[in-house]
Amino acid sequence: MENRNMISEKRKVTDSRSYHTSRMQKELIIERLKEKGCRITKQRLTLLDIILGHECSSCKEIYYKASKVDESIGAATVYRMVNVLEEIGAISRKNMYKIAYSETCAMENACTVILDDETTYHLSAKNWNLVVRAGLSACGYLSNQKIASISVKPCECEQAGCY
Repeated sequence: MENRNMISEKRKVTDSRSYHTSRMQKELIIERLKEKGCRITKQRLTLLDIILGHECSSCKEIYYKASKVDESIGAATVYRMVNVLEEIGAISRKNMYKIAYSETCAMENACTVILDDETTYHLSAKNWNLVVRAGLSACGYLSNQKIASISVKPCECEQAGCY
């Protein structure tokens, strides 16, 4: 019982820290938006909360979440806000990748793999899924589960020749 309380307390501390961090980020971003001459509207604040509070992988995903909160937010508003946030350095779209294909998806050219000898493979969604499943199974990460999604971040290290 005492162990559960300790775990619960740790979660509270972590949650309050992440809330505090995102609140600081939000305030800093709002300040930069003001310096750029942007008005801080209710829609912009809603979009900022969604972007900071969720791991959205695209403008479309941000739009869907935002439209549930405020029906008046349009896709163009989301794209403009993301562009402004990118201009002030608050986000980088280069780091927004999310790959999610079901095993039955018929999409062709869902994934392009380029090897260091410039060999290029265009994988269908089905083949992409097979490759990832085989790799995860071979490494012992996957047994009978299905892959829901994969998020990939590009390398940000400063080592020369890192791919």
